[in-house]
Amino acid sequence: MADAKAKEQRAWIWTVLQPLGPMYREVVIASLFLNLLALAVPVFTMQVYDRVIFTAGLTTLQGLGIGVMVAVAFDFFLRQTRSRIMQRAALRIDVTVGQKVFNKVMALPLSELENKQAAFWQALFRDIDTVRNTLSGPSALLLVDLPFACLFLFLIIIIAAPVAWVQAIILPTFVFLAWRSASDLGASSAAEKESGYGRDIMLAEMIAGRTTVKALALDDDLRPMWEAKQADTIKKSVQRGAKSDTYQNWGAELATFSTIAMTTVGALAIIDLNLTMGALISANMLTGRILGPFNQLVGSWRNFSSFLAALERLGGVLEMQEERQAVTIQLDRPRGEITLDQVSYSYGPNTPKVLDSVRLHIEPGKLIAIVGANGSGKTTLMKVLQGLYKPSSGRVLLDGADINQFTRREMASWMGYVPQDAFLFSTTIRDNIIKGHPNATDEEIVAAAKLSGLHDFVIDYPDGYGTNIGESGRTLSGGLRQRLTITRALLGDPPILILDEPSSNLDRDGEQELVATLKRLAENHTVIVISHSPSVLSSCDLVLVMQKGRVVRSGRPDDVLPPSMLTRPLVAAPAALPTIRRQA
Repeated sequence: MADAKAKEQRAWIWTVLQPLGPMYREVVIASLFLNLLALAVPVFTMQVYDRVIFTAGLTTLQGLGIGVMVAVAFDFFLRQTRSRIMQRAALRIDVTVGQKVFNKVMALPLSELENKQAAFWQALFRDIDTVRNTLSGPSALLLVDLPFACLFLFLIIIIAAPVAWVQAIILPTFVFLAWRSASDLGASSAAEKESGYGRDIMLAEMIAGRTTVKALALDDDLRPMWEAKQADTIKKSVQRGAKSDTYQNWGAELATFSTIAMTTVGALAIIDLNLTMGALISANMLTGRILGPFNQLVGSWRNFSSFLAALERLGGVLEMQEERQAVTIQLDRPRGEITLDQVSYSYGPNTPKVLDSVRLHIEPGKLIAIVGANGSGKTTLMKVLQGLYKPSSGRVLLDGADINQFTRREMASWMGYVPQDAFLFSTTIRDNIIKGHPNATDEEIVAAAKLSGLHDFVIDYPDGYGTNIGESGRTLSGGLRQRLTITRALLGDPPILILDEPSSNLDRDGEQELVATLKRLAENHTVIVISHSPSVLSSCDLVLVMQKGRVVRSGRPDDVLPPSMLTRPLVAAPAALPTIRRQA
């Protein structure tokens, strides 16, 4: 069953290779002529020993020399041609597979993307390199050259029949050695890959949290964990390398033994006048052409096992269920009416419900706040509203239409979103604003920036909207990053705005400006905020109080919230700080 599943997950590669059929046919034809030309040197050697040396046939030597040089020139031309064909194939594979995987990842639901570590998705694109290198590199040429070993064996039988039986014994031994290395190295390579994957996960987490790591000096705590994972990766690598070296050494010794056996048996045949000196030397040269590919195969199984594993991982991702991609019918811009009909959601089949039978109706043109303790389901509710999470049961309706019929692009254009943690790209302010709306005009950008309060800050910069903000916007303050994400959400004038703690990084003046902006927007937009700011809450038309995945209360702020949540406490005088005494 597992093998059948693995074959299914690897089958997708044939759709990539089919258009490349003409290229691979050209490679096979070029390889055929290359292997035929490879016979020129053994034949030349045999003729020199048998016809030139003992007869002093200089004219024959001259003719043979010209002929073999012509063969060498054609050999170079064909090798160059084959290399260029493989380079074109590599480019086609890289583009085709890269686009297929990127489009698939972008089309996956958010829940699928969150189910796996970021390191998994990064490794997925390294798998593309593995597929490309295997199908267009030395490994592919090795498989093309292997069948021609039979041609060389047949030629040995013709020119040196008394020693051909040696190869008839050695060749199956090489095949057995290659088969054993395949099964042994495949398991070792998989263990090495898995160990390296665990190390990469930790490394990604350390880099993502580097500010916290430095601020809290966590290096002493992290070092043992890192050393353990690194040591395990090294151990698995050494074990795989030891096995690989063992099989390669066996292959080398077997090739040496083949030469010794061929020479010994050939010498006896020459003494008995059943073989010529030139035929024996040519047979030994052809033996190298036969055993060379098999010896390479013994050392190449790691590449092939990595290739098969990469195909399975990529195939598993390509089989995942996508979000809706096609638009059945183009609908007008919605008014912003939202209805939740008995919506429940859980992160897995055996996990508790994060949302439990939520019923909700939101009229357009309202400013609504959602409050609740940590873990009450506020952020999950936001994601369900946007269609990022599909409800385990129940429906989400937008203007009376089930949102499951809409594409992700449609939902994103109708619902502007401001996350609690501002995510920005390492580019300019303007480029960050127009993400999702690349055709936005300068007038639309400035209008959105003025509405969010960003414009007055940006125009004070020497490069204005062309200012590069660095990785994740590190050159901007927290408040400006928040304003930038709000500007991005406002661009395109979506009828619904969803904001998660939008005032968390704003000062008092910025918070007041935000409240005024939200009230203006609520005149003709549906604005939903998660917030615990008294200024924001007191300005809302409706407040929803969540507890354990349910909306337990809803109504006007004064009716459902205690006065302490609607009034900003006065700043009290600081108490005397306790004295901390250093212990002796």
